[in-house]
Amino acid sequence: MKKSKNNGSRRDLPDDKSPALSKKGKTGGFGWGRKSAPEPLDWKANDAEFAAESSRYANPLPSRNHILKTLVESPEPMTLDELIAHFGLKKLNEQEAFTKRLVAMAREGQLTAADRRGAYRAVLTEDGQTIEAKPRSGITVDGKVIAHRDGYGFVQPDNAAAGDKSGDVFLSPRQMNSLMNGDRVRVRVIGTDARGRREGALVDVLERGTTQVVGRLHASSIGGGGIFTVIPSNPKNPETIIPASELGGAKPGQMVVAELTAPPGERTMPVGRIVEILGDHMAPGMEIAAAIRAHKLPFEWPEGVEAEAEAFGPVVTPAHWGEDREDLRELGLMTIDGADARDFDDAVYAEAVKGWRGGGWKLWVAIADVSAYVTPGSALDAEATERGTSVYFPNNVIPMLPEALSNGLCSLNPNVDRLCMVCEMRVSPDGEVSKSKFYKAVMRSKARLIYDDVAAMLENPDCEQAQARPELLKPLNTLKAVFEALFAAREKRGAIDFEGTETKIVFGEGRKIEKIVPVQRNVAHRLIEECMIAANVQGALLVDKHKMPALYRVHQVPDGDKVAILREFLAGRGLRLGGGETPVAMDYASLLASVKGREDASLIQTVMLRSLMQARYQPANDGHFGLALTHYAHFTSPIRRYPDLLLHRAIKHAIAKRKPATFTYTLPQMEALGAHCSMTERRADDATRDVNTWLKCEFMRHRVGEDFDGIVASVAPFGLFVELVGLYIEGMLHVSQLKGDFYEFDAKHQRLVGSRSKQVYALGQKIRVKVVRVSLDERKIDLEIVDKGGARQDDGGRGGRDGGRDGGRQPTAIKPGSRRGARR
Repeated sequence: MKKSKNNGSRRDLPDDKSPALSKKGKTGGFGWGRKSAPEPLDWKANDAEFAAESSRYANPLPSRNHILKTLVESPEPMTLDELIAHFGLKKLNEQEAFTKRLVAMAREGQLTAADRRGAYRAVLTEDGQTIEAKPRSGITVDGKVIAHRDGYGFVQPDNAAAGDKSGDVFLSPRQMNSLMNGDRVRVRVIGTDARGRREGALVDVLERGTTQVVGRLHASSIGGGGIFTVIPSNPKNPETIIPASELGGAKPGQMVVAELTAPPGERTMPVGRIVEILGDHMAPGMEIAAAIRAHKLPFEWPEGVEAEAEAFGPVVTPAHWGEDREDLRELGLMTIDGADARDFDDAVYAEAVKGWRGGGWKLWVAIADVSAYVTPGSALDAEATERGTSVYFPNNVIPMLPEALSNGLCSLNPNVDRLCMVCEMRVSPDGEVSKSKFYKAVMRSKARLIYDDVAAMLENPDCEQAQARPELLKPLNTLKAVFEALFAAREKRGAIDFEGTETKIVFGEGRKIEKIVPVQRNVAHRLIEECMIAANVQGALLVDKHKMPALYRVHQVPDGDKVAILREFLAGRGLRLGGGETPVAMDYASLLASVKGREDASLIQTVMLRSLMQARYQPANDGHFGLALTHYAHFTSPIRRYPDLLLHRAIKHAIAKRKPATFTYTLPQMEALGAHCSMTERRADDATRDVNTWLKCEFMRHRVGEDFDGIVASVAPFGLFVELVGLYIEGMLHVSQLKGDFYEFDAKHQRLVGSRSKQVYALGQKIRVKVVRVSLDERKIDLEIVDKGGARQDDGGRGGRDGGRDGGRQPTAIKPGSRRGARR
């Protein structure tokens, strides 16, 4: 027997010899004087829906229609045991799943109990036909299971992307026992839980979403030995049993990929077989190999994709230009990126314009013309669609396009010809873009610059970098003037400007972390960010004007419930968010400005971030709340984001004066692509977060027993998440470590309060902690309290790149090799 790590329920090992369990708890036989069971039927050959069942489940069951057909043809009703024997279902997990199917069919009116034995018969219509499943009460929801590491989960409805505001459906640990993360299920809403969330009960598993589990192989003493388990890298998945005969040569301690041969049941763990051995658990780079497979990231190029990219050759020739492409090779375009960037997909240049509306500037933003090489229907396009985005890990990247394009023809390297798409804008002294146009061009970058050098040159014209490139001082200062005007307009319209601490992992020999350092954003980062935002806005305006099917980058207004929680939190600190029930970005921006300089400013910003929605891609233009913009789309990074490539295609179609009806994509196709690209973005973020967490846990393994100053970064009913000062790493202080009292969670003020002592542990509070345990398998750093001096008595809650800028809800680490946070 093995106790589930999720909820403590007993879950037995599968046993091929286990007898079926009757509904009355009897085992074996048919009882009640029933005649002996019929011989097992070869139902697979006779079930018309067997192929569909096989595509959904590792161990397919008789379909509902085939069960009904069997009961209709049977001379008398059949019990559960009789049906199990009839279909030859010998495995315990098959019997459990089959039992659930019968219960679901009875609940939905397809079956009914016929006698006191609990035998089933099919319910027929007046004309003698079997009926389709119809819920007797309540509503059913189809959707995707989002599992939580603590055993419970949620069903994300399929129609959530279409604007369904009903919300996710909560599943208790009991309901989750036979489910895994990513499964598509049908659940019945049975009420609300203690927190007011819709709660569901499982009706049916429509499709299994997890077919493989990645993790570390452990030897197990369960069942007297000979059984092994895979501890999953993704804590949302349960442990998986590996019989000794299915090890495939793997040894305990190695990281492996297990293919599931049997899904979990109510009392059984999933079973699998080893299909890939990744290597030693602590091998350099193992965290990336595990994350790639755990999150199903495409990382190998299908046959023909790289050859298709290399066929364009290493250099741009006049034959690549095509028609209607302007020659900008003499324009002073330059790239400004991070020191470790490998691909350069945007370049900028500006000139002052005299006598035009009191002055102003002409600003060019040139973006690599990826769509000239990656065309619809090509192998390159199919793989770019599947990947959706480049994935940036520390010191590693999985590109969306092969290197021949991403680091070659589509990278705006200095002093070589490159095809580009240009957004040319007229920017007035007040920072407004009064006119813009898009066109195809060929360019030649005059310089490859990095942020820190540009910031130094703008601050001190006599610095070493400026002395080395004096010809760049004038164009850089012109760009700075454009940025200052654009940024002033940004502040005027009330865009939210969260300032988080971005970090970078620094490696030593053997890919071991030496340190984690903060990365400071300077004027060069902001300069590029504002130029990119301006081009993105103009791209969105153009496709909207021409009614082109395209993807907008949408950041919707905050959810009313989250705003209410934020207001309660602010009230406890004597603060107020303007705007009533529907605050606008200006209300958030004003509040941020008012708390600058306060000791709890970082805490307030964190809670504000959590009230915001997550940005996504969709063809309906609902605006961008965080940037306070009515139109926004992603135009500036087609090398590494598929939505940008789609926007380039739409812009080209529009400027060629072709009708929307003749465009490659329809609106429904864009809706599907928007949902897919939003998914690939989240998938990449999750994988990157997993790798960073693994590396941080590995870094802390050698610091167990050490004390640190910490700041409470998050509060939950089960404890505190504490950021270790100077390390930029979070650990978990479980509520059980707060000795001598019973602590209750105060959601309104985000704190734990001792019921007897009234001692408080609140968000943003400083405490002293000790690292007591680090688990790479669980990605957890466990802490204990060292000095209670930081805790305070109850005071009523009063206290002394894209990230948030693009709809993210918390600051994230910069992805090494990436361009910039806000440009995303």
